[in-house]
Amino acid sequence: MATADPDRPRRGTSRSGGETRSPARRRSASGRSKGVDAGSAMRSAAEQLTGLLGRRPESVSSLKPTDDGWEAQVEVVELERIPDTTSVLASYKVALDGEGALISFERTRRYTRGMIDRPF
Repeated sequence: MATADPDRPRRGTSRSGGETRSPARRRSASGRSKGVDAGSAMRSAAEQLTGLLGRRPESVSSLKPTDDGWEAQVEVVELERIPDTTSVLASYKVALDGEGALISFERTRRYTRGMIDRPF
């Protein structure tokens, strides 16, 4: 096994002054001091909306950080039909706090699965 070169910088060490910072400290230093990351916020939004609506979300179509936490758009099948291209879906705007707890939700749109968005 090769020995490490003492003059070669190691991963995880800072390049200025020998100071080391963990990934969590780098996030807070850059201004993002949220309690949950994007992946956790996405899962949290889907799980909590499932509990309230009694339906599993199809997808999370958008997720963005806000001053108070996170905001997500979650797509949910509201009415299953055959063929499934005629099923009715709804888009919900979900607000989460910095810890990932659901603050509010509202249905913003209903549409059929086969419908495509068109430019205005």
